[in-house]
Amino acid sequence: MNDQLSFDFNTTMPEWAKQIAVFDLETTGLDLTDARIVTACAVELDASGNVVGTNSEWLANPGIEIPTQASDVHGVTTEIAVREGRPADVVIAELLATLRDFFARGLPVVAYNAPYDFTILHYEALRHGLEPLKLGSVIDPLVIDKFKDKYRKGKRRLENAAEFYQVPLEDAHNATADAVAAGRVAQAIAKRWADELPATAGELHDAQIRWSEAIDADFESYMRRSVNPDFTATRGWPLKLA
Repeated sequence: MNDQLSFDFNTTMPEWAKQIAVFDLETTGLDLTDARIVTACAVELDASGNVVGTNSEWLANPGIEIPTQASDVHGVTTEIAVREGRPADVVIAELLATLRDFFARGLPVVAYNAPYDFTILHYEALRHGLEPLKLGSVIDPLVIDKFKDKYRKGKRRLENAAEFYQVPLEDAHNATADAVAAGRVAQAIAKRWADELPATAGELHDAQIRWSEAIDADFESYMRRSVNPDFTATRGWPLKLA
């Protein structure tokens, strides 16, 4: 039997998972302080994982060349970004405003591998003279899944988690597809671990800070034993600030 069929999805969903926002970026690279936003999605989902209201996606002209390694992943070349993208400062200001509204309304914001998206957004805000986002409750399915199902074999990329939790993901590395899939994975995780997760989004946010630290410490210990005795994991959740 396939592992993802071995648990029941019909349990009651916690209240915090019934109304969520989702957030995802596609960028020029992996460096958290230097990567530029190319596409972004920030949108609200209902208890069934359906998009509520406007399906908000942005395409920015990042103002620099988009490396082939990045465009091969998300499909946006420099030429497309220049021709069709809007100025980066305008896009980032609108994205910040959208996320601020979600947090102000008390919605938890789901981001898969949250430090990637929120840290890049933080430095993009500073780069363009904008006020960085003050975070509310963040839900990171990657952290919860790693902590609650520590010994499950296999990779933990969004595509893998979507398959395991039976969430469709037909256009991976499209910002909207990834954001919506991450939200649905979060809701599936919330159902699976409903009796073992904190009752509120705020309490879950605080728990993920501790869980992320434990995950990083375990990884650091493994790397020091197996690869490099001087290895140090970069800490921080949901932001990794220099």
